[in-house]
Amino acid sequence: MTPSSRELLQADFRLFIVYVWKAVLRLPKPTRVQLDIAAFLASGGTRRMIQAFRGVGKSFLTCAYVVWRLWRDPQLKILIVSKSEESAKESANLIMAIIWHEAGDDLWSELRPSPEQRASILSFDVGPAIADKQPSVKALGIGGQLPGNRADIIIPDDIEVLGNADTEHARQKLMDQATEFEAIIKPTDEAEITYLGTPQTVMSVYSRLPEKGYDIRVWPARYPARDRLHRYGNRLAPMLVADIEKWPAVQDCDPDAAGGQPTCSRFDELQLSRREVGMKSAKFALQYMLDTALSDSQRYPLKCRDLIVMDVPRKLAPVSVEWASGPAQLLGINNVGLDGDSFYRPMFYSEKDLLPYTGAVMTIDPSGRGKDETAYCVTKFLKGMIYVRRWGGFQDGHGVETLEALAKIAKEEEVTAIQVEGGNMGGSAFAQLLQPVVNRLRPCRIEEKSVPRTRKEERIIAVLEPVMKQHRLVMDTRVIDEDGREDDVEKRGLFQMTRMMDRTGALQRDDRIDALAQSVAYWTEYLDADTKKSLSAHEAKKAREEDRIRWKGTAQGRRDEASRNPIKRGQSRPMRRR
Repeated sequence: MTPSSRELLQADFRLFIVYVWKAVLRLPKPTRVQLDIAAFLASGGTRRMIQAFRGVGKSFLTCAYVVWRLWRDPQLKILIVSKSEESAKESANLIMAIIWHEAGDDLWSELRPSPEQRASILSFDVGPAIADKQPSVKALGIGGQLPGNRADIIIPDDIEVLGNADTEHARQKLMDQATEFEAIIKPTDEAEITYLGTPQTVMSVYSRLPEKGYDIRVWPARYPARDRLHRYGNRLAPMLVADIEKWPAVQDCDPDAAGGQPTCSRFDELQLSRREVGMKSAKFALQYMLDTALSDSQRYPLKCRDLIVMDVPRKLAPVSVEWASGPAQLLGINNVGLDGDSFYRPMFYSEKDLLPYTGAVMTIDPSGRGKDETAYCVTKFLKGMIYVRRWGGFQDGHGVETLEALAKIAKEEEVTAIQVEGGNMGGSAFAQLLQPVVNRLRPCRIEEKSVPRTRKEERIIAVLEPVMKQHRLVMDTRVIDEDGREDDVEKRGLFQMTRMMDRTGALQRDDRIDALAQSVAYWTEYLDADTKKSLSAHEAKKAREEDRIRWKGTAQGRRDEASRNPIKRGQSRPMRRR
């Protein structure tokens, strides 16, 4: 017996898509990528995510998938969650449009709700559904009332946008909301959660899905360039991976291009090129290549690659240090920086030409007992360069162990001043508690420093960014090593540095980066001195001293000595005796 059209369409979601595309949406035949996404929707696991380039039609595909699933089983309960109620309404409208379209008159017309059933846009039933508290389809925004719902299928559709994911606090709030999905999904083996979306940052809430058992598939608009393929990990759609293995040339592109050849006939080379030209590189990379690296690079201005990393002596420093970021300077140190960020050793430094530091300061950002740390930073200064010798934090607030540890570090580093941030967890009281402990080990003045009344994030970036961009901040290798040993990654100073952005509440923990910024700010007035000018003056002085020693006792030496010590006006020569 030949299967009917109804049986064929119900059995194969890809055939259903072809029919809906042509008869309902009046669109051209589905592309190869669209059919691949459809196959993943129909046969993927019960916990999955679809990341596909803007304009590929992933929301259309998913709405068609909802109709197809209800056609196969009208008793299913489906929940669509979007970034806002308005977005959720658009998805629900499309589902209703497919159900009521004349193309379904002889196929799925039974899904149309009866007059007795719920039929609002945001909450409606399908015809054969048995009366239940939960509608067949319900749509709401991520900020809506999630508790109290029950569903066989949950579709979070673009729940992450820049507005609710640009700070650590906002991302944590969104993640807390998303965890509710597991509480309202029905406890059956067939129940599924399918995310649709575009990550807004490398720290996207979507990046935490794999550890929860989700299978993430990515379909970018272009094949990733060879040097950027690693950014996709194992998430790139297998169909595209197979294409690359069979035709490696699809990855070929100019170094500055977003990627190789188009992956989908939905957008050809000309159309994609126009979009690349008309959009910022970071925006195109995010929306069409599903690559957050460029977007993050612009959003987070403090980068590891702008540091100079070397073994910093305790008492002496090189007269000259030159930054570079070539392959020869690359350090194989694991770091918590963003993708593509690295540490670099100096291209040159005067190993034998060392001088004592101009000074050394310890800055402290005190805290009470609790989640915040009492953070500290020790920096030293010489000829326009700031050297980070110690950097860390203590959880004990203003406890005896913390005071003793800070005093010991101050003694070891021979700091000439200690600054305590005022107005923060009793800065004055902290300074008074620390002073006798410091005096017992090695006397040093302690002063309270008031910070400007500006947003903390703005202040930290304003201090650190220009110094780092000019490559005047040198960090001891040991500091980086100790920072990497911190178990809680959010406590690490380098994590806080590379995730700092100009947004209120950018980080939940910012104690250590604040201490570093205070320490760098201490030396700001000295940074006006031009480093090269200082070096030239030092070399000239050194050359004069060498000449003095070389010509000492000779006629040339006496002439040089006379030129260095001319007779001042009003100073008489001794009279010779006749």
